[in-house]
Amino acid sequence: QVQLVESGGGLVQAGGSLRLSCATSGRTSSTYAMGWFRQAPGKEREFVAVISWSGRTYYADSAKGRFTISRSSAERTVYLQMNNLKPEDTAVYYCAASRLDGSPSSVDYPYWGQGTQVTVPS
Repeated sequence: QVQLVESGGGLVQAGGSLRLSCATSGRTSSTYAMGWFRQAPGKEREFVAVISWSGRTYYADSAKGRFTISRSSAERTVYLQMNNLKPEDTAVYYCAASRLDGSPSSVDYPYWGQGTQVTVPS
């Protein structure tokens, strides 16, 4: 099993930045793809970014050019650096782990964190 704990969310003005962290524990996470998803009120959970176990990255169109996903094997932590935040980025952000490399589909992720709130006022 893999345990995931997100942190780093908060309230930030439009144009600002946040860095989310996802600390992993349990069975080794080095061979898992790690993804970030988000869910806004009244909307379905949507894919944001994923980093494969080999370091390849994929982004949703809404995240390209503004968000960067990375992982530190030594720290067993995955990061999501978010720049130029917009009100439409307001959501609960979830970290997730999958054995399927690079999938953008939430159904392929059996392990999830509890989420961290990001709020960007309009």
